[in-house]
Amino acid sequence: MITLLSPAKSLNENVAVTNIETTKPLFLDKSAQLIDSLKKFSVDELSKLMKLSENLSVINIERYNSWAIDKHNSEGKPAVFIFDGDVYKGFDAQSLDSIDLNFAQNNIVILSGLYGMLRPLDAILPYRLEMGTKLANSNGANLYNFWKQQVTETINNLNQNVVVNLASNEYFSVIDKKKLNKRVITPLFKEFRNGTYKIISFSAKKARGQMARFIVDNTIDDPEELKNFDLDNYVYDENLSKGDNWVFTR
Repeated sequence: MITLLSPAKSLNENVAVTNIETTKPLFLDKSAQLIDSLKKFSVDELSKLMKLSENLSVINIERYNSWAIDKHNSEGKPAVFIFDGDVYKGFDAQSLDSIDLNFAQNNIVILSGLYGMLRPLDAILPYRLEMGTKLANSNGANLYNFWKQQVTETINNLNQNVVVNLASNEYFSVIDKKKLNKRVITPLFKEFRNGTYKIISFSAKKARGQMARFIVDNTIDDPEELKNFDLDNYVYDENLSKGDNWVFTR
């Protein structure tokens, strides 16, 4: 069973990471191609492309200009530690021991606009490049064209037969579902509001991270065990679930 996560926009660049052996992202040469394209953008052009403020555009142009493959060994930090959004607060990687991190490394994939896909301990440099960015490249007009074939083939070649999709629609769309040779289970997290169950973005993101952590803590390999997820008062709702879209409510 392989679990998919989205990356986070917010990063903790000062996170302290000690005694952890990092790994090399699988597709650094392809990442370098994207960086070469991004280095050509002016502040204004990048701001329009990514809908960023001028300040964020300046920060990210500086990141692109200083990005280098060989820096990943000396300056890179594990992806699961540097990402700092709601999903990763729910996952809380810093409280994992080495055995749990090893399980996560072999059973979690983080989809990425710059790196394609990452294992939790892959060393990365700070960046901003969302998968939905319409960055023209050698494969087409956007990052889906750039990454779809390689990411799909790599996931198909993994030993696990089931994909637990805890990624957002933006990131999961990089996978070619017609060519994917694995069963996909998509957990959905809903709250009872104003007489009906709704997905509340902030809560759902945190719950995705908590479920990924639940999988690691319990070394889950059988997807049926996901139905026991009960953190933050969520319970599996069989009546609202349809097929492999499994709904958890609270």
